[in-house]
Amino acid sequence: MNFIDTHCHLDGEEFAADRDAVVQRARQAGCTKVFLPAIDKTTCQTVLDVCRQYPGYCYPMFGLHPEEVRANWREQLAAIRPFLTLSPSHPLAIGEVGLDFYWSREYEQEQLEAFEEQVRWSVESGLPLMIHCRKAQNEMVAILKRYARELPGGVFHCFTGNEQEALQLLEFPQFVLGIGGVLTFKKSHLPEVLPKVVPLDRIVLETDAPYMAPVPMRGQRNESAYITHVIERMATAYGVSADEVCRRTTATVRRIFSKAFEGEE
Repeated sequence: MNFIDTHCHLDGEEFAADRDAVVQRARQAGCTKVFLPAIDKTTCQTVLDVCRQYPGYCYPMFGLHPEEVRANWREQLAAIRPFLTLSPSHPLAIGEVGLDFYWSREYEQEQLEAFEEQVRWSVESGLPLMIHCRKAQNEMVAILKRYARELPGGVFHCFTGNEQEALQLLEFPQFVLGIGGVLTFKKSHLPEVLPKVVPLDRIVLETDAPYMAPVPMRGQRNESAYITHVIERMATAYGVSADEVCRRTTATVRRIFSKAFEGEE
């Protein structure tokens, strides 16, 4: 059973003491690649450093997370933009970017402008987007619609919504939903929502580690090896085998993040 973790903050301090062991456990569990999103200019460098430590296994994404947007967002983006052309980093995507009005709308306008600027980066570079969105789906969709015909695609990271929200996102045919530990939570509606309206080939697997650990690891630090619990729950929900979940989600990752597979047959 082989799978890919499309969203893991492996560069975080939470993994500083045992990062090698975390990677080894991921490999042993069947995780063949791990994608690392930056959240600001500082983590662009830490993401790059970790990816250089594990070449051919860890792959970088560069962007400004909405919760990191402040009045100086233009300066932040100016510092992040050069990472998109760094060699040999080969960024897979622009991310983690998006909108988040869950805690505060203090920087709402700045978030909207910063997100749209990074959407334009995606159009210009041909790199897909790794999108974070909380309590802002309508605003996010409005921005994406302006560029829908030009966007190369991407992932709506950590989808936890209802049927209507899923259908709205699936109207962007080049985008897919990122599904992780929430699928396994007792009160989650995803086991019912996803099979009803989301084709299995419109899903990719993710952890958002160190956050959102799945049951039965909930409350612990999350890591890529724990995706096996998500796969098992997804297989049950869709009525297919775990191997089928892995095969189809990996095929979707290949389609969205083709740069991670360059040189492979």
